[in-house]
Amino acid sequence: MGEKKREVDQLKAFLGGGCGGIANVLAGQPFDTLKVRMQTAAPGQYTGLADCFRKTIAKDGLKALYRGVSAPLIGVTPMWALSFWSYDLGQRIVWAATPNRKSKDLSMAEFAFAGGFSGWATTIITVPMERVKVILQTQDQVKGGVKYKGMIDAGVGVFKEGGFGSLYRGTIATMARDVPGSAAYFVAYEYFYRLLKKEGQSMSIGATLFAGGMSGVAMWSIAIPPDVIKSRIQASPAGTYKGFVDCAVKMVAQEGPTALFKGLGPALLRAFPANAAGFLGRAAGLELMHQMW
Repeated sequence: MGEKKREVDQLKAFLGGGCGGIANVLAGQPFDTLKVRMQTAAPGQYTGLADCFRKTIAKDGLKALYRGVSAPLIGVTPMWALSFWSYDLGQRIVWAATPNRKSKDLSMAEFAFAGGFSGWATTIITVPMERVKVILQTQDQVKGGVKYKGMIDAGVGVFKEGGFGSLYRGTIATMARDVPGSAAYFVAYEYFYRLLKKEGQSMSIGATLFAGGMSGVAMWSIAIPPDVIKSRIQASPAGTYKGFVDCAVKMVAQEGPTALFKGLGPALLRAFPANAAGFLGRAAGLELMHQMW
């Protein structure tokens, strides 16, 4: 009875994912803002992470680091819920495809498939949310200056400019980032979960923080090049790039291969605390719900 009570049904998964997503955004937004600004800035605009931080807060203070935060905050509940739901669905697909397996335990390769499937499924929410966020984070760096006052204003403006095609600009780049990135993300979490969890006991807070943090580090260690391309495509005026490959080729030709790794510092600095907070927020939310029903 006690074990059944602690099962994670779809409602708990949805609400728990929302708790984790909100914690993830609040902890990681300042680093994300610096990452995006470094990725989309003109060559030589910033000498490094510290210079970007100094120049960003010089204009509007520390609140500038949370510019564009409303879009991910509103998007995190369905995004994290969809992410964990589709990760579970990916595992079910593996089980359905291997009916004669001797054990229900998945291999790390099978967890990678489920994670990659999760990254593909969340694209429908991630792309428009990040398109609006990137515009809000970078609009003071482009010609014409600040154009939108907030998330709704930016979303409506982007839609008026080019419809759903404009809102979903950067879809291929997002998938190139999130499919392999989510595979690495969940594989890392499953690995550290099994390494740190003691048999018959719940995960400790420290273990949850570490496993969650390392999952973020694993993802962003491989996700930066497509993320840079995504940010460039989403921040640039329509017609600047023909697509994912065209953007990558032009960036390397004009700025060298290192351009594909812009923002790596803040991305890795953000990865551990943001995802540690995310998994802890999810665990805390689930624990509260287990006590309630």
